[in-house]
Amino acid sequence: MRSLDDVVAVLAQLARRLIGADGIAVVLREGGCCRYVAEDAIAPLWRGQRFPLEACVSGWAMLNGETAVVPDVTLDPRVPVAPYRNKSISSLVMAPIGVPEPVAALGAYWCALVFLEEATVCRVETLARQATEAIASLNADAERAAQGHPRYAAG
Repeated sequence: MRSLDDVVAVLAQLARRLIGADGIAVVLREGGCCRYVAEDAIAPLWRGQRFPLEACVSGWAMLNGETAVVPDVTLDPRVPVAPYRNKSISSLVMAPIGVPEPVAALGAYWCALVFLEEATVCRVETLARQATEAIASLNADAERAAQGHPRYAAG
């Protein structure tokens, strides 16, 4: 992969099928906000929209560096009521991407209330870890290019 856009595109193409969710979203951290940049879902989610980090579950996952496992979105205080009011989402898993400080999150959504099995949560977290590794590799390549390493020079 050559860019963050490539990482996002791969997640958007593969995650829903690999996780078995009704929808997925890739969310990037931009200062004090998070921006929903990609999705693959049975109905539109929030692609292109921004929310304050403190006002959404994807922001919670990034700020806390933890996966949010939410069997019922109506009962979890990390999930804001308004954005979910007109969505057919009942359960979700949101995993942070990036270490030591998360720069993104991967969300998986289900229309029905589902028991979020450990294996399902593990699949979401594994994809988030793989995205973390891909982003770290991109950052390392960019740093080597900035230092003038001939293999990483533009051209």
